[in-house]
Amino acid sequence: MKTKVAVFLAQGFEEIEAVSTIDVLRRADFEVNVISISKDLEVRGSHDIIVKADNLFEGADFSQYDCLVLPGGQPGTDNLMEFSPLRDLLLQHASKNKVIAAICAAPQILGMLGLADNKEITHYPGCTKFLDKAILKPHMASIEDGKIITGSSAGAALKFALQIIDHFTDTQNMLRIHDILVMNY
Repeated sequence: MKTKVAVFLAQGFEEIEAVSTIDVLRRADFEVNVISISKDLEVRGSHDIIVKADNLFEGADFSQYDCLVLPGGQPGTDNLMEFSPLRDLLLQHASKNKVIAAICAAPQILGMLGLADNKEITHYPGCTKFLDKAILKPHMASIEDGKIITGSSAGAALKFALQIIDHFTDTQNMLRIHDILVMNY
C-alpha cells in the first residue's frame, strides 16, 4: 500500500518547498495529493507561481493520510496558521500518532498547537514564534523527532522530502531517490 501524503497550499506558499516535496515524494511512489485551503484549486505562491491543487480542503476526507505536509513561505504560513479547519486536522492527525511535516516558517504552526513542545525542530532563521518550548536546531537542514519532521528552508526542501521518504520506507529507498536527484555537494 502506498504512503498517502497531503501537501497543503495557501496563498503565498513557498513554491520550492511545496513543489520539490511533491516531486520527490512522487518519485518515491508515494500517493501525494495537493490540497488548497482556499475555495479555488489554483493557488498563487509567494513568487507569483500558480500551482493547481488536486483537491479543495473543504469536503475532503483526511482519515487515510499517513502524513500531512505544511510548506512555508509568507504569507502562506500565516494563511495556513489562520485556517482553523487545518489546525483542527493537525491536532486530530497528531492524536492518532501520525506524521506531520513542516518546513521553513511552517514549524511555527506546530508550535502554536503545542506539537513542537520538547521536540527537536529546525526552521527558517528568525521564524521562532510559538517555538519557545521546542528544542531549536536551525542549523540543521531537516530533523525527525518522533512523528514530527521539520525542514529549515527552501534550500533544504530536497533533504526535507528525503527525510519523509526515509521515515516511511527505509534508508536504502531514500538513498535510491537521493542518487536519482544527483545531489552533488
